[in-house]
Amino acid sequence: MNAAEFPRYQTDESRWQAVAERDAQADGAFFFAVRTTGVFCRPSCASRAPRRENVSFFTTTDEAQAAGYRPCKRCQPTSLPRELAIVERACKVLDADPQQRMTLAQLSDAVHVSPFHLQRLFSRIVGISPRQYQAARRAGVLRDALQRGRDVTRAAQDAGFGSPSRMYEAAPAELGMTPSAYRRKGAGLTVRYATAATPLGAVLVAATDKGVCKIAFGDDPAALVDQLAVDFALAERMQDDARMEPFIAQIRAYLHGTRERFDLPLDIGATAFQQRVWDALCRIPYGETRSYTDIAASVGSPGAVRAVASACASNPVALAIPCHRVIGKDGAIAGYRWGLSRKEALLDTERAHSEAGKVA
Repeated sequence: MNAAEFPRYQTDESRWQAVAERDAQADGAFFFAVRTTGVFCRPSCASRAPRRENVSFFTTTDEAQAAGYRPCKRCQPTSLPRELAIVERACKVLDADPQQRMTLAQLSDAVHVSPFHLQRLFSRIVGISPRQYQAARRAGVLRDALQRGRDVTRAAQDAGFGSPSRMYEAAPAELGMTPSAYRRKGAGLTVRYATAATPLGAVLVAATDKGVCKIAFGDDPAALVDQLAVDFALAERMQDDARMEPFIAQIRAYLHGTRERFDLPLDIGATAFQQRVWDALCRIPYGETRSYTDIAASVGSPGAVRAVASACASNPVALAIPCHRVIGKDGAIAGYRWGLSRKEALLDTERAHSEAGKVA
């Protein structure tokens, strides 16, 4: 793989964010080196987080080694363990023809391991089963076809769905909206939104007719609105303070410790694995935390810690899905889409009000 295949990680800012979040999706896109230790690592390396001023980025391991850095012994950026190589071969087989629906037996024959071993290995490393991986790949082909302007029937054929009806049954979970709406990049949808000041800075809440589709925090309300315009490029976006006020009122009550749970209808798309992770997050009690390892185990994929971190980072609705309650195995507060200081403040608030409630 090369950097051109990862447009998301083309700037030092985006790369540093990936390192700070230990984003497993960035593995292969670049490598980072730490001047004080003289080693270079994968973005998802579990070693102690370095200081930003000591970090340099490289596109390949050869570049890092040419600059005098040695590979990290923990994440082994220059090696490809045998188990990872098996999974990589399986992914290549599935990627070769996303339209084809391979059984587990057929896939195991292709990579020369037993179906049982492949199922466990694939789920542990990738975080989802081979079947779920195929579904996600079909959804990717569907997205590409719709973005190219193909009609829905042709897009269904391109993605390997037997019929448009089967596509409409399966696609919303992957696209977050109906295929026809996705083809128009949100055209025809009405997204109402409002911004407000909170103890954590500015918050933006946006909702379709079905429910809340975005809750985001930031320092600048205008920047939040600009990002909404990117996320819903062709949707009709309408500022509607009155319509959003009940949602914002719940957020304010939550931040002031007078509310522990949300009662918000949500309209968000998720992969099968993301949905499992997000459901697990919603089961973490108020005032408590869980590690990424705990969540991975609770969703039945104990080896998918990196995938869990990625699912947390992709959460589009802050607080409603409490990804802030997930911390490092060592108790470190790391990785939060809306800033580590906000995550720390949320945990402090929840802990304080939870303890106060126990005393009372």
